[in-house]
Amino acid sequence: MKTKKLQSIFLLVAIFFSGAANYFAQQSSTIAVANPNVNALTVKPESVAKMMRLELIKINKYKVYDEFDMNEVIKSKEEYKVGCYGQSCLSKLGEELKVDYVMSGSIDGLGNKIVVTVKILDVRAQCLYKSSVREFDNQELEIQRMIEIVLAEMHGLTVDKVLSDRLAFKNEVITSNNVGKINNSGPRIGGAVLTGDVAEFATRSTQYGGLGIQPFTSMIGYQIEGQYVGTENFSALVEGIINVSGLEQSQFIPSFSLLNGFRFGKANWEFAFGPRFGISSTSSGYLDLDGKFGAKGIYYREYDWVNDGGYDDLTTPEQVNVLDPGFERHFDRDGTKRLSTSFLIAFGRTFQAGALNIPVNLFYSSQKGGGFLGVNMGFNVQKSKQPINKTTSPQRYY
Repeated sequence: MKTKKLQSIFLLVAIFFSGAANYFAQQSSTIAVANPNVNALTVKPESVAKMMRLELIKINKYKVYDEFDMNEVIKSKEEYKVGCYGQSCLSKLGEELKVDYVMSGSIDGLGNKIVVTVKILDVRAQCLYKSSVREFDNQELEIQRMIEIVLAEMHGLTVDKVLSDRLAFKNEVITSNNVGKINNSGPRIGGAVLTGDVAEFATRSTQYGGLGIQPFTSMIGYQIEGQYVGTENFSALVEGIINVSGLEQSQFIPSFSLLNGFRFGKANWEFAFGPRFGISSTSSGYLDLDGKFGAKGIYYREYDWVNDGGYDDLTTPEQVNVLDPGFERHFDRDGTKRLSTSFLIAFGRTFQAGALNIPVNLFYSSQKGGGFLGVNMGFNVQKSKQPINKTTSPQRYY
């Protein structure tokens, strides 16, 4: 029993002294930092090398050579100044500097991320001692902190989690140039059924200020569409639609719609809403829907009622002497022209065949007393694309 205890004690002591020996050996180890390879970034390799030296000094595990200790050797050979990134060249540099280790690596700007690669070579053993690769968010001004994180992880030191999380590259939902700002424009055709007061105005006789047409109308127009947010499964759109209705019934009814739309999934389901602007013609009068003063559907204008003393088809004195039967503003083709607004909601789907888009939409345009309920379709060809995320040049290190 005593023998086993003694063996355990000797083992612990051996482990302790072995670890202590390794620690002190490492503390006395010398290391030099060669200029790393820097791609697609504005920071200079010499600046990154200084950052690496500074972070090596902070971890307090090596005796770090500075650029002045290395200057004479680097000046002696051209290969040490530029392009000394491989194991063979770094090993030769370490031998001439008479250091135990040489550190180098690369800092690469790859799209929306920065990749930091650090490697440490054991000069005597002519082999790789430590290496690490880490992806970070594209924040070039924070390269030194990125190096700090990589070196800490390489040497088993605690890394500040908040700092690591803030600089980490997050593999978020793709926002690609292929679904970025799209300029899709094309014609639209369709038809609509009129409802409420709009239908009444359309079918009312022209003698009484109506249009004298059927309660439905064709539509023909042109849509300008663009995306201001685009991902693989979601797009946000802005749509402008210039439209003319009623041509088949000798009417000219212009309108303009400005919509905010959303497109979902690979099937391109769409939902859009926004204001519709047009020109309405109205006057103040009385619309006799109950036949109170004669036949049903007759429209009496207030001006004519008051100034002309009534209408010819009002036969009884009681009818003629009514001064105010309840005048309100109603649609009247001979009335005052003014800007009118309504709210348009549309739902549909865009079918695709190569670069050809075929949108089909159900829509309802609502205003006080009535509106338009219809369907339209069209086609457009994808003409041009521009990326949504326009990167700006980061601050340059001097």
